[in-house]
Amino acid sequence: MQSLKYLYKTGRGPSSSHTMGPFFAAKRFLEQNPNEKEYKAILYGSLAKTGRGHMTDVVLNEVFNGKEFSVEFDEITKTVFHPNMMDLMALNNGKTVSKKRYFSIGGGEIIADGEPRFEHSEIYDLNSFAQISQYCRSKNIRLWQYVEECEGQDIWKYLENIWKTMQKAVERGLEAEGVLQGGIGLRRKAKYLFRQRHVDETEETKTNRLICAYAYAVSEENASGGEIVTAPTCGSCGVVPAVLKYLQQKRKFSDEEIIHSLAAAGIIGNLVKTNASISGAECGCQAEIGTACAMAAAAAAELFELDLDQIEYAAEMSIEHHLGLTCDPILGLVQIPCIERNAIAAMRALNAVNLADFLVDSRKISFDMIVDTMYETGKDLKVIYRETAEGGMAKQYFKE
Repeated sequence: MQSLKYLYKTGRGPSSSHTMGPFFAAKRFLEQNPNEKEYKAILYGSLAKTGRGHMTDVVLNEVFNGKEFSVEFDEITKTVFHPNMMDLMALNNGKTVSKKRYFSIGGGEIIADGEPRFEHSEIYDLNSFAQISQYCRSKNIRLWQYVEECEGQDIWKYLENIWKTMQKAVERGLEAEGVLQGGIGLRRKAKYLFRQRHVDETEETKTNRLICAYAYAVSEENASGGEIVTAPTCGSCGVVPAVLKYLQQKRKFSDEEIIHSLAAAGIIGNLVKTNASISGAECGCQAEIGTACAMAAAAAAELFELDLDQIEYAAEMSIEHHLGLTCDPILGLVQIPCIERNAIAAMRALNAVNLADFLVDSRKISFDMIVDTMYETGKDLKVIYRETAEGGMAKQYFKE
C-alpha cells in the first residue's frame, strides 16, 4: 500500500475525483507541454455527466489560465478502465502535437493511460487487514505504531497538519451562512445545528446534534469549494473530522492521540483504496461514505484503545451497512444527498464502535471480506447509480 500521504490530501472541494484529480492531471500535462498556445480537454463518463456540477471545467480553466483552452463534455463515448476518463491535448495551429489520457480514480488520485494503478511507491508490504492484524499481534503493537514503523517519524508532522486543516474546515463551516451555489438553493445548516440548543435537550440528542453540526460544517465547506481533507474523498470529507472533533471535545483527547487515531483510520482507508475502490463513479457512494464511516469508526475505536478485533469489527460493520448505497447527486452537485449522508455516517460510526465493543466475540464477517463484497456490489450497480446523476434522487427530484 501507498503512504497515508496519498490518502489524506488537502485541497479544494467539491470533488476529489472531479476537481482535485483533473486539477493534478492538468498541472502535470501543462508542465510536460508548457510552450503550446492552445490546449483542449475532453471529459468522458462521469466526468462528462457531472463535471459541470462538480466544477471540473472551472478548475481546468484555472490551470490553463492565460492559454487558449477549451473543454468538451463527451457523454457518448464509452470509458475504459475507469468511468472518470479525460483526454488532455496540446495543439499547434489546430493540430494535436501531444495527447495524454488520464483516469481520476478517487481521492484525488490520478493515473495516466498505460501506467500502474498507483504511481507512487508502496511502503506497506501487507495488503490485508488479516495480515496487518497478525503482524501487530506478533509484535504487540497498535495500528498507529505499525504506521510509524512503515512511514517513519515524518508521518506525524504530516498528520498534524491534516488534523489542523480538518479543524479549520469545521470552524469555518460553523460560522458560514447563506445559500450554496449550484442552483438547488440549498441553505447552509451547520451554524443553525450548532447553536440550536433545546432547554430539555438530552445528552444523546446533544451528541447527535453536535456530530451532525461538525459533519455539515465540513461538507458545506467542501460544497462551496473550500479547503478540506480527503478522508477518503471530498464528498465524504465530513465524517472523520466530525467524529474526532466531537470526541476530543467530549473526552479531552490530546492532539497526539487524535493524530494516532488518524493513522489507524488511514490503514482502513488505504485497504479499501488498494483492494477495492473509494470512487463513487466506480462503486457508488458505498465506496465513499461507507469507507469514511469505517475510517471514523476505526479512529474512534483507537481512541478508546479497543483491541484489533474490535477495531476490525467496527470498521467492517460500517461498510456492511452501507452496501449498495448509490451515488445519485442532484444536478451533479456534491450537496443532496451528500451533505446529509456525512452526518448520518458520522453518527453510525460511533454506533458501530459501541456495538463492536459489546459483540465482538460473535462476529462472523471479516473486514477483508466486506471490502471484497463492497467492490463486487459496486461493479454490479447500474451506471445510472454511479455518479452520473441519471438515476435515483437525481432523476426523481425533477419529477415533483
